[in-house]
Amino acid sequence: MSAARKEKVENVSTASKAVQRVVVVGGGVIGVSVAAHLQRDGASVVLVTESELASGASGRSLSWLNSAGSRSAPYHALRMAGIDRYRTLAASGAGADWLRFDGGLFWADDDGAERRHRHEVAHGYDSRLLAPADVPGAAGRVRADAVRGPAVFNPGEGWVSLPHLIDHLVQRFTDDGGTVVTGAGRASVVVDGGVAVGVTTERGRQVGGDAVVIACGAATPAVVAELGVTLPDASPLSMLVTTEPIDAAVTAVLNTPRVALRPNPGGTYVLDHSWYESRIAEDPDGTCRVDEAIVAELVDEASAVLDGPPLKAASWKLGRKPIPGDGEPVFGELATVPGCFVAFTHSGATLGLVAGELVSFEVLSGQRHPMLEPFRPERFEHRPR
Repeated sequence: MSAARKEKVENVSTASKAVQRVVVVGGGVIGVSVAAHLQRDGASVVLVTESELASGASGRSLSWLNSAGSRSAPYHALRMAGIDRYRTLAASGAGADWLRFDGGLFWADDDGAERRHRHEVAHGYDSRLLAPADVPGAAGRVRADAVRGPAVFNPGEGWVSLPHLIDHLVQRFTDDGGTVVTGAGRASVVVDGGVAVGVTTERGRQVGGDAVVIACGAATPAVVAELGVTLPDASPLSMLVTTEPIDAAVTAVLNTPRVALRPNPGGTYVLDHSWYESRIAEDPDGTCRVDEAIVAELVDEASAVLDGPPLKAASWKLGRKPIPGDGEPVFGELATVPGCFVAFTHSGATLGLVAGELVSFEVLSGQRHPMLEPFRPERFEHRPR
């Protein structure tokens, strides 16, 4: 933390912290979670979003809750804390139809399942290697003949419908006195004396604050670039397809060579993958297009792994999937712009609740949380160009 920001925080009394004003930019799960935690913890918060709530990546996310596969130890620990917060939420009785822990299933065309299983077992992640014949018993009505070789089943994993979660968090936020501004257009950070003091929106609205949190998904690097800060961005174009309702009775999240799939409220399923990303077109205004034949092919891939009638696409959404340049999350205050915090991550679903909690802690306490230390934005400052 900068000396100016540290001095500013240390001079704020406990009583005045309770009415600290914070502007949060972003109506996805990270922004809404940060806003809800800040408001709960005593701040006076205005949440500003370009369009509607959940209209960006959170509205087209597979939202698989996991720490599967291989990643850094700090990132794994943060994701496990994220899953823990969802279990606490589920235990409270919330999300009976939009937050589930029925496991995750993975298989590959090569020896990827065995390698993944060995890695997961080595650090105590609940991982079970299944023969194809055992898959339906673990994950529901999956076609055993569609599984090529062994599969990894992770019984502790789950999924969340982020639009439903956002509705839940916004209700809590507004009940606590928070303000939501939708349809504001693109926001820019206002800096006075080198310190962030609010935002101004494309629609001409100005919102002042003692701190600003930028959590607008794939747009985050562009917003902070106006402040002279570079956040490497690897956000690809992506698509999420929602099916018509069907009684297929698959319970787990499936990650297969050609489709990723999970159940969804209302008896529907959502589907995505990466093989078609290069075939999505983006216009200069940010509008995305894809040939409907790609949608049909993805739906056919999903139907081929389910033991049931063929799936039919009901709708699909396109846009950028937020991914920082090095794949790791970016959390914390900008070293060169005191009072401006960023929250930019690919794992928005898994980290949604815990990120809101930890970023709120940093904004209101003026302290750096040790779990966020490996993910500071300043890690990019001295990299060779």
